[in-house]
Amino acid sequence: MTSWDQMLDDQNSTGGAGSVAAPDPQLNEQADVRTQLNKLSPTQSVRAEDKRVINGSSDINQLAPFKYPWAWQYFLDANKNHWTPLDVSMAQDIYDYKHKLTEPEIHMYENVLSYLTTSDILAMRNIGLAVMEKMTAPELQIYQARQVYEEALHTWTYQHCIESLGLDQGEVYNRYRVVPAINKKIQMANNRLESILRSDIDLNDSDELQNFILAYMFFAAVFEGVWFFNGFSPVFALQRRGLMKGTAEQFQYIMRDEVMHCGFGIRVISQILIENEIKLDLKAIRNMWDEAEAAEGEYAHYILKNPVLGYSVSDHMEQFRFIANRRSRQLGLEEPFPNAVCALPWLDEQANLRKEKNFFETRVTEYQTGGLVWD
Repeated sequence: MTSWDQMLDDQNSTGGAGSVAAPDPQLNEQADVRTQLNKLSPTQSVRAEDKRVINGSSDINQLAPFKYPWAWQYFLDANKNHWTPLDVSMAQDIYDYKHKLTEPEIHMYENVLSYLTTSDILAMRNIGLAVMEKMTAPELQIYQARQVYEEALHTWTYQHCIESLGLDQGEVYNRYRVVPAINKKIQMANNRLESILRSDIDLNDSDELQNFILAYMFFAAVFEGVWFFNGFSPVFALQRRGLMKGTAEQFQYIMRDEVMHCGFGIRVISQILIENEIKLDLKAIRNMWDEAEAAEGEYAHYILKNPVLGYSVSDHMEQFRFIANRRSRQLGLEEPFPNAVCALPWLDEQANLRKEKNFFETRVTEYQTGGLVWD
């Protein structure tokens, strides 16, 4: 199995297929992509070198020849990683929730679910409504279509956990609206989404393109690449003590999907930067990380208002900084939190699924393939 960083390094070393096409001067006049497609001659063949991630003028209905074979490989790999929450028994979790969890642990568990279920809907809307339609190479869109499905699957998983435990769904689902520490993170994501979910957006405008890249970076590197990891860790801490193992197993499957979402997003961002010769606004990126850290701090203090055995606010926040540094390195940027260390060394074992097959007790639900979460 390939490690997370090896997967990204392999992709970056190959650089996709073909050379990077030079920007088309006609695109500076900007009509939308459909207008560009209408200009193609019916007898004109599609060439891989003419494709672009955004603002392309080749036929988006024609899959091959590939310019981005790595994007197609993401799609193939994602389809080997199929699962549903019904594959995992929640029977022991129901007993643990009712008889073993302390009040602080229940508070932590419920609010993790409350935050995550709203977050995955936002991630689904971002890719499905704001990002995917701006891609002008079909191999990119096809993986993103799979990603939309996976975000819906993750949302089903959280709902399945909530329903299995008999929680008040109306109350749990509304927490993101009434709990400030959860709402702040959701609103930050909403603001990013709304800034690019506009019918009048023009990605040939340098300011608009810069904002689109920052929004995509926020969702890929911060929202899914760091916040989701910290969202899963408290439940993995319970799993480590033999509690809520069904929920944690499902979170392991989700984390495997999120590894691919984050990696794909970083790869797409890198390609956009190359094709459009853009220099990122480093101050805006620094502000993004600072705002994300502040919001994560409020969230950590809320879900861990009282001590939980084996997991603390300081653990949660140091792990946030450690993973934030990794995402920045993968983007080719300076680390926002120098000297941060891995605060949860046990997370490697918890997060990387190694489900044993027992045909007499459980369905076989392990992945066929997939990258590890850590180095």
